[in-house]
Amino acid sequence: MQLLVGRVSGLPVLPSQKPRHNSVCTRLTGRQALAAPVPAAHHAPAFSKQPRRFASPRSVIAFSTPAGTAIGLRAPGQHLEQVNVVYKFGGSSVRDAERMREVADIICSFQENLPCVVLSAMGKTTNMLLECGELALTSTVDGIPNLAPLKTIHDLHMSTCESLGVEAAVKSEIEALLNNLQQLLIGICIMQDLTPRAKDSLVSFGERMSTRIFASYLRSQGVAARQFDAPEMGVVTTDDFGNADVIYDQTLPKVQASLTQKAGGPREVQIVTGFLGKGVHTGAITTLGRGGSDLTATVIGAAMELREVQVWKDVDGVLTSDPRIVQNTRPVTELTYEEATELAFFGAQVLHPLAMQPAIRSQAMDVRVKNSYNREAAGTIISKARDMSCSLVTSIVLKNNVTLVDIVSSRMLGQFGEYSQRLFDLATHTNAFDHSAAQWIEPCVYLTSVVALVESACMTVPALPHLAWLSCSLKMLFLSHQQSQE
Repeated sequence: MQLLVGRVSGLPVLPSQKPRHNSVCTRLTGRQALAAPVPAAHHAPAFSKQPRRFASPRSVIAFSTPAGTAIGLRAPGQHLEQVNVVYKFGGSSVRDAERMREVADIICSFQENLPCVVLSAMGKTTNMLLECGELALTSTVDGIPNLAPLKTIHDLHMSTCESLGVEAAVKSEIEALLNNLQQLLIGICIMQDLTPRAKDSLVSFGERMSTRIFASYLRSQGVAARQFDAPEMGVVTTDDFGNADVIYDQTLPKVQASLTQKAGGPREVQIVTGFLGKGVHTGAITTLGRGGSDLTATVIGAAMELREVQVWKDVDGVLTSDPRIVQNTRPVTELTYEEATELAFFGAQVLHPLAMQPAIRSQAMDVRVKNSYNREAAGTIISKARDMSCSLVTSIVLKNNVTLVDIVSSRMLGQFGEYSQRLFDLATHTNAFDHSAAQWIEPCVYLTSVVALVESACMTVPALPHLAWLSCSLKMLFLSHQQSQE
């Protein structure tokens, strides 16, 4: 089964109506969403990338510049005292030396802004780092230096340093980081254990290297730039390795203190690692989940009390649907915080699902999604509110491979609060093992529809070859309820 979710405005939804023909009509967290099955022929994930539009050759800087040569770029925002915007660029935007030159040109082309720039790892580096970790578990110690993804990571970053003419000290720093990466993999190999903490440390090397290379390239082009590691800059998180939560009360003042420009000094372009934080108790590197660089950018925007954060992707904004499935998709010009959060949660891969949290806390910060391959495109502006009078369906996302579960029991009659909450808790805290894929499936409930004074509950969960985990959860629920009644 596939789940089709449309962001609907202005349409009445009747949650009391029971689903028919395996479709779901429900109200989610006070907002309206529409779900219906779609033909099985469509298997592409929601919000895939639209065809890229490459910048014209004249916007690309010369291929190589000796370190220390102050030519090529004009430093932006030198008339400003403090940072006034955050730019975030993802992995595809900085995947190689040529794209880094283009990003530098984008940054310096907006002279009215003094930006703080958040970068992801180069290209597919994060995926390759995770692959290295898995291979290290089956490799010998002598075989670690010869791991194919490790060699690719090494060659990518060293060749980028050479092509961009980075400073000698930074090149040595990159070599040291690559050596530390290899030592970490040797440790994983010896211990035969890739813990969540070790995995977060492992994937952090991507952002730590990309930001150092990019900041050095800006300096080689005459633009004052300073690199920051987010954990040291003040991003404090819970110790939930792999998917940590930002602790805002501690993070915001620390980040503001770190990024405030010194009076009388040169106005620096600040380059910050996305995706990373520091555990509040362990002090270890944590990650904010895949795509967490978006959240890093909005956290910085909230800390600096900025009016706008720009998330630069490889699409022209949030699209009306997946262009690989639906022809003639177009960018959505405006969204509210709530709409963007819902679309991200249901599979729109333009933004991290939690990226709107700092904006919602701020209530005064806009988030604009722009295309680094088409800088002139207006993109999508996400703000506190917009005119909804003429809005019907904003965007549609598709979530594949889901199962609709309808639970019916006379014991649930009139037990809305108790049963729905306990069922949701059990379903979202029970791991399931997918034997066909030989991996654990993280629990998740996409949609729930539980109506008071009726005897059924409906929810949409990831599809599995078997639903033993859910059956077990339901048995636990009913047994627990029976015991509480006795």
